[in-house]
This record gives sequence, C-alpha cells and structure tokens, in this order.
Amino acid sequence: MREKLRLDSRVVAAWKSLAQGLLYAGLVFAAVILMMLGKANGEITERIRIHVADAVAPLLDLMSRPVDAAVAAAQAVQGWQALQAQNRALTQDRERLSRWQETAYRLQAENAELRQFLHLVPDPEAHFVTARVIADSGGAFARSLVVGAGAGDGVAKGHAVITATGLVGRVAGVAARSSLVLLITDLNFRVPVVIGATRTRAILAGDNSDRPKITHLDPDTFIAVGDRIVTSGHANAFPADLPIGTIASVQDGVIRVQLFAESMPIDYVRIVDFGLQGIIQDAAASVPGKAGNTTARTAGPAPAAGRIAGRSDGRGATP
Repeated sequence: MREKLRLDSRVVAAWKSLAQGLLYAGLVFAAVILMMLGKANGEITERIRIHVADAVAPLLDLMSRPVDAAVAAAQAVQGWQALQAQNRALTQDRERLSRWQETAYRLQAENAELRQFLHLVPDPEAHFVTARVIADSGGAFARSLVVGAGAGDGVAKGHAVITATGLVGRVAGVAARSSLVLLITDLNFRVPVVIGATRTRAILAGDNSDRPKITHLDPDTFIAVGDRIVTSGHANAFPADLPIGTIASVQDGVIRVQLFAESMPIDYVRIVDFGLQGIIQDAAASVPGKAGNTTARTAGPAPAAGRIAGRSDGRGATP
C-alpha cells in the first residue's frame, strides 16, 4: 500500500514537472511568435496589445479599488489627526487670548483712572492717508520718493511717512496731487532717537547710504548689536516710539543702523499727521515781512528748537 502511494506521488510530481515545462515552453514560444509578428507586422501587434489591455482593464480597475480605498482611509485618518491637533492649538490660543483680553481690560480701566487722576493731557489724535509710491526721484546724492497724495488729500509738509515695519521718512514738499518724501537715509535727514532698553538718547543721521549712522551719543554709553531704535519724541517732530531699526554694526566709533523698512520694497506708504509742529515752516510763513516787502527776514539767532530741527532753507538737517 505504501509503495503504491509512493508511486502515485512520483507520477503526480512527474506530471507537475511536465506541465511546468510545457507551460514555460509555451510562454517562450508565444513570446517568440509575438516578437516575430511585431517585426513582421506592427499593426497586428498593436491590435493584440489593445485587445489585451481592453480585456485586462476591468480586472486592473477592480484590483485598484481596494488600494484607492485604503489610501483614502489613511488620508482621512491623517486629516482627522491634523484637525485634532489644530483644534487643541486653537483652544490653547483662545484661552491665552482670553487671559490677555482680561488683562487688557483691567489695564485699560486702570489707565483711564490714572489719567483722570493726574489730569494728563492726551496725545493729539493722528490722521493718515495711504498713498502709492509713483516714482523714486533719488540718486547718488539724494534719497527721496514721490507719492500719489498731495495737499488735496490733507498732506502737509513735515508729516511722518511710515510703513508696516517702521518709519520711512517725512514729507518734504507738497503739490496738489503728489508729495515728495525725504527718506530716512538721505543726507539731510535727522531724527532724535532712543536706543535699547536703557533708552539712551542720540541722533539718527542719514548719509545717503542704506544704513544711516548714530551721532551725538555719549562715548561712555554701551551699545550692542541688535539694540532696538525708536523715535524719542524730542524736538516735537515725531511722536515717541516709532520703530526705526536695530544696531547693525559698531566699528571704529561708527554705529550703523539696519532699518526695519529695508527688509521689503516700498510700494505703499502711510502719511500720518500726528498734530506736531516740530518741523519748522518756511521763513516767509513764520516771520512776517516789512510793509511792501514779501521777503521774510529773521532778526537775531534762531531759537534752540530751530537749531535742533534744521535750517529753513531746506539744506539743513531736518528730522
């Protein structure tokens, strides 16, 4: 009985080997025939290929559906996890902002109470217009811009010009529909500033380079690269704490400033009227002339504020 079973298994194995050999030979023969047909007649091969692809396409589509479903499910799970993480982050932000809101309300009430108690004179309300830069009239010896807003829009000489990043300059000349902006990097630009957390006073002076310098600084003062620079509010030219830039370098006694407005091209500016009178007006408007003479003359030396702000001929260092 055992010998019969062994014989049967040998026969089955022999038949399997024979079937495999015949299948292999058949596949090789079919491949050779297809190659010969392809070389003999490409049109027949192309038709066969099209029919085979047409017959196999439903099977491939059926086989790809589970894979697509698995991919979609994995993406859905990832999206759900991302939404959960975002929801947690937004919840934390909301809680933090709620705490800050309560603090802001409390400080606002305390500030109002202290102002009323001290009879503090409030700062004048600022008015502004936004204008597009229409020309760059600067050159090697001047740094200025022309903007598309003028006297008809409420712009006047001395108004501050800022961007989202910080102070850009001031209005130096006004026409009916346009204005000339003197940039902070111009040689004629000066502005009182304070530096760092110590609020060290100094003057920021343009010199027609991309990085203006700090002047009139106490030599014993310690200045570090990265210190923040803002306007001081002195000379009544600009309000306090307008951002300007940071200390870029301190070399051989020359302190250079990297401007915040330097980081992006200036396409639009905001012209702000802070209600300040620190920029001196033309002599003809500030000093009345003699009878029959329209040329104004100043009697005696200029006041201290005028010496700080600049000269009335437009060539002095005006903040």
